[in-house]
Amino acid sequence: MVLNYIWIGFFLVAFVIALVKLVFLGDTEIFPTVMQSVFDMAETGFTLSLGLTGVLSLWLGFMKIGEKGGVIRAFAKVLNPLFKRMFPGIPEDHPAIGSIVMNISANMLGLDNAATPMGLKAMKEMQELNETKDTASNAQILFLVLNTSGLTLIPISIMVYRAQLGAADPTDIFIPILLATFFSTIAGLLVVAAFQKIKLFDKVVLLYLFGLTAIIGAIIFIFTHLPDDKAQIVSQVASNVILFGIIISFIVAGVAKKVNVYEAFVEGAKEGFKIAIKIIPYLIAILVAIGAFRASGAMDYLIEGVKSFFVFIGVNTDFVEALPTALMKPLSGSGARGMMVDAMSTYGADSFIGRVASTIQGSTDTTFYILAVYFGSVGIRKTRYAVTAGLIADFVGIVAAIVIAYLFFH
Repeated sequence: MVLNYIWIGFFLVAFVIALVKLVFLGDTEIFPTVMQSVFDMAETGFTLSLGLTGVLSLWLGFMKIGEKGGVIRAFAKVLNPLFKRMFPGIPEDHPAIGSIVMNISANMLGLDNAATPMGLKAMKEMQELNETKDTASNAQILFLVLNTSGLTLIPISIMVYRAQLGAADPTDIFIPILLATFFSTIAGLLVVAAFQKIKLFDKVVLLYLFGLTAIIGAIIFIFTHLPDDKAQIVSQVASNVILFGIIISFIVAGVAKKVNVYEAFVEGAKEGFKIAIKIIPYLIAILVAIGAFRASGAMDYLIEGVKSFFVFIGVNTDFVEALPTALMKPLSGSGARGMMVDAMSTYGADSFIGRVASTIQGSTDTTFYILAVYFGSVGIRKTRYAVTAGLIADFVGIVAAIVIAYLFFH
């Protein structure tokens, strides 16, 4: 519903601005320009979606090998001690714990198709323990915020889009996204912990948090002490080494489980093809609206207004053109994806703006969509502080993405 209003708003604003330019400025070329942009963006959306099939099939093929090789279950075993303490309202032997761990593990590995069914299953199981059926329980809120904060180890879709839009190294945003999504998740966790009075000083919880924080801190320390030209090279090499290492680990896990890795790869690749085809109408829909909005001059006015504010407060404004992705991110995943694609198409995938937009896109997930789907699946109407916690996590993730992009790419 939110995206519907946004989509309509883009066209209406574009029409009003174009009409004002025609009537008051005598700009007879404005409407032809807007319409040409609409047609061009429709073609771009179609071409881009078709181009996704190869790379998306490749990644989902390897992901299927990892899934069948038990990688998710291995993650579940590692995370289970932490989640038992983070969800004190759920009995230790309750099936909801297993579903929660499996969902978070799948999200971390970028397995969206596996994560969503597991998430809905976890929500249903938690609803069985919920005494007030129309009101979100503490466990359900924490679960939702962990999902909306978007902690992902492998941002497949963003790397795929960057590859399709001509990035020299589509994986160079891998470490920046990992850092940004870490801060988003920690922020969401701290907010919910404050509301629910979760014992974060439990030895097991502290071990997990300090361990992860130490790794992230070490990454930041290393890159802040490298010259700018070497920081980008190290980021590129490290990202590719880690990603290729993950691919090898998936294959090894599959072989160890006596999985036919070739057939598993083909099975996953088929899913990638289907997903790429399904994306076509959604991507075209949002891109044509953005095309009209930009061609009318509305995007320029928005960006200039924001830029003026940051100039006034004395902040560097090189990132401002990537802010449309940030503004759209909490509202619509497809809308934010369209804004990211538009930024990379306009300024270049390897431009600072293109990289900032990509990092922002990977820093959090779509808060309102996830809340609607997950809470709606069990009939919850009263979400309590879930939206507040989710939006705080979004804000922290977006700010972190911008700062980290300056650290790595500026």
